[in-house]
Amino acid sequence: MVDSPYPELKKTHTMAHVGRPWTDYKPPTSAPVWDVVDGFGRFHALVTALELDVFEAIERAGRTDAHALALELDVSAPHLDALLDAVVAMGFLERRAGGVELNDTARRYLLRDGAASMVDLIPVSPGPLENWRSLTDTVRKGRPARPVEDDPAAFYVPLVEGTFTTIMRCARRADLQLRYTALDRPRVLDLGAGGAPWTIAILGGNSGATAVVNDLPGVIDVARRTVVEHDVADRVEFLPGDYHHVDIEDAAYDIVVLGHVLRAEGREAAPRLLARAHRAVRPGGRVVVGDYFTDARRTAATGHALMMGTTMMASTEHGATFSHDEVGSWLRDVGFTGVRVVEPIGFQQVVIGDRPTVSGEQKEES
Repeated sequence: MVDSPYPELKKTHTMAHVGRPWTDYKPPTSAPVWDVVDGFGRFHALVTALELDVFEAIERAGRTDAHALALELDVSAPHLDALLDAVVAMGFLERRAGGVELNDTARRYLLRDGAASMVDLIPVSPGPLENWRSLTDTVRKGRPARPVEDDPAAFYVPLVEGTFTTIMRCARRADLQLRYTALDRPRVLDLGAGGAPWTIAILGGNSGATAVVNDLPGVIDVARRTVVEHDVADRVEFLPGDYHHVDIEDAAYDIVVLGHVLRAEGREAAPRLLARAHRAVRPGGRVVVGDYFTDARRTAATGHALMMGTTMMASTEHGATFSHDEVGSWLRDVGFTGVRVVEPIGFQQVVIGDRPTVSGEQKEES
């Protein structure tokens, strides 16, 4: 059977009914392959538009054309026009009579003061771009040429600054399930806190809460700045160092937060970190693990988490994404109960585990 040049127009079997059972299915469209091919260009075009402040300029001007926009931005009009075509193709600009204008998606995510701005997150989210260019060698050799562990502060400082807004939204929304605003003067331990969005959200919602914030030297300076900016610095202590080795008080915290750090640890170190968290939580307290989690079969239904795992493989020595079942099993193994998953905002999931009261622990052991 001769293949059709337009498989996207086909839906099911042909009329030939060849073979028993019929094997003459119409071929699938090549559109998903082209989506991947275009992906490289889409990312760089969007980053370029952000770097040139294209969205901010259009917001100021309203509907505008490439020529007027190029004059304001001091760039080449024909080249800017081609860039605008790419952004229109991505669905972030609308072409109307007389020029282009922002749509609601761009206003929400691509303006610096957007309600859920991702402007600082987008450029850093793939990790170091040079590691992607050497991905073939990484897969062959089992280690990236330039893992982020070689200079963690250089990588994590812009990353935690870029992810701060998104994780802060997640942490604030999580109160609907966690109810940290209802706790009586909770004490929080934020391990690998980055810019401390979880600490700021909890302390901002509970005037009696206090926190100990941990991260690596250099990285923790971001948290020192953000807690001041959000007026909670007087209730925060800082604990610089590697969270595997710093001294942590046993059974002293109502909430222990591991926000987007577990996937950097790999399958050997992640359970050890959860065990440290269990020792730190007082009976009746809980651990909060924010990350991107796959389903048990690692299917396309959790594609964002799967791609994040590839990102970790490309840039870290041991990083990977884990399934809900894996993390839940590790939490139960170290003594947590009542394990559940919530999704406060899209793509941001949180696994929660409770440390039983002393009597509950004794009952389980018996």
